[in-house]
Amino acid sequence: MKKLVSKFLMAVVAVTFIVVPAAAWAENIKVGAILAVTGGASFLGGPEARTLEMMVEEVNSRGGINGNMIELIIKDSAGSPEKAISFAKQLIEEENVLAIIGPSTSGETLKIKTICEEAKTPLLSCAAAEVIVNPVAAYVFKTPQNDSFAAQKIFMEMNKMGISKIAVLAGNTGFGKAGKEQLLKIAPEFNIEVVEAEVYDSKSNDLSAVVAKIKANKDVQAVVNWSIVPAQAIVAKNMRQAGWDVPLFQSHGFGNIKYVEAAGPAAEGIIFPAGRLLIADTLADDHPQKSLLLEYKKNYEDKYAEPVSTFGGHAYDAFSILMAAVAEAGNDRDKVRAAIEGLQNFAGTGGIFNFSAEDHNGLDIDAFQMMIVKDAKFVSYTGK
Repeated sequence: MKKLVSKFLMAVVAVTFIVVPAAAWAENIKVGAILAVTGGASFLGGPEARTLEMMVEEVNSRGGINGNMIELIIKDSAGSPEKAISFAKQLIEEENVLAIIGPSTSGETLKIKTICEEAKTPLLSCAAAEVIVNPVAAYVFKTPQNDSFAAQKIFMEMNKMGISKIAVLAGNTGFGKAGKEQLLKIAPEFNIEVVEAEVYDSKSNDLSAVVAKIKANKDVQAVVNWSIVPAQAIVAKNMRQAGWDVPLFQSHGFGNIKYVEAAGPAAEGIIFPAGRLLIADTLADDHPQKSLLLEYKKNYEDKYAEPVSTFGGHAYDAFSILMAAVAEAGNDRDKVRAAIEGLQNFAGTGGIFNFSAEDHNGLDIDAFQMMIVKDAKFVSYTGK
């Protein structure tokens, strides 16, 4: 299984059609994907789609899985929950896919998880909200690290910095809502008081009013912004434009350098938790993830001439996990589901996965590394 996974590195093309015609092979393993290739969440779905296409290309060039080729069907939801619902039904009822990878966002995933569960079709979400897998649904899994662990990592760092009063901002998306709930729930455990909490329109292109409102509270020592939309960059810009230089923490949804580019100089100093893909070059040579991280990074960046991101990594992990399960269980939904649930010590870009009947994410808090934006790049955060 591990040998199989080590061969996967990948990238993505935004497609909404079958990549390889069904007539090309006698027997194909159909894999569906619902991703936000375009739209406001394209920083997520674009790398995910390119990653999947690259991985399928690689696997098929090696003869497929147990001699069976992979047939990939990517649907571009543009981040719309309504489109995700329609595509999920199409993939299950019309295409009869073995499994679905995605969606890119938590809101979309929460809309289709029941559809997949009732159809007994494995879903490997690329979205992070913990409520996707808690409570556990038999056929629903996710590859991004849990948002509760991200909140804990942020609060642990705040404790070291002597920060005790904060403001929380969140986009009005499924990810934003879930993250805000986790922050408010967990803050007291770290003796941190949330003195301001605001939700903003994820489609907004100006958040200066929201920033001004929380800035007016002189008790605020730091801000946590929880979103996966371009507003991440806008919050940073508006804070710096207002002359407000308190620490800005972002969620693990910040792991694409394009958000840094969008924010420009305002991104400098942003602190956030993420998987180690973004700092793969700096890991110790004996780190269990290093070789696969460097392999994926090199192949993706060589093929697409753009920096790798944690989001593409989520798709990498979903596909690798699915293919490992297929190698063991064949082209059978129930057996594949059981095989995923039984995976242990499985190295991915997001961490070392250990699934079980009680845990359909399989990652613990150690999957996160705190990072900071320094000189327009992501580097490991070692504190101040």
